Amino acid sequence: MPDSTPPLANQACEACRPDSPSVPEADWRPLLGQLDDWEIVKEDGVPMLRRRIAVKNFVAALALATRIGDLAEAEDHHPRLVVEYGSVEVYWWTHAIGGLHRNDFIMAARTDALVL
Repeated sequence: MPDSTPPLANQACEACRPDSPSVPEADWRPLLGQLDDWEIVKEDGVPMLRRRIAVKNFVAALALATRIGDLAEAEDHHPRLVVEYGSVEVYWWTHAIGGLHRNDFIMAARTDALVL
């Protein structure tokens, strides 16, 4: 029977609280398989999704960061953005749980859609 789960970018984010469940580590790889060029990194033991997106110049980097910011504001879920000449580095994780929630994978997929 085929999987009827909608693509991550089409799934709804849910309100997250400190007691919300994190995505089990065993589920990271299948979810990463639905994303473009993301990796999981840890900072101070906190797992985060990270993608470095190459762009043409600084103006393009600012424009992409603004589009990601608009997306973040619409969902009230905010990434770390590092804007440099020629690239934007995006980190998604859920501060409230100190780790990865399904929302982070959804927002990474929506970020991918902005880049296409």
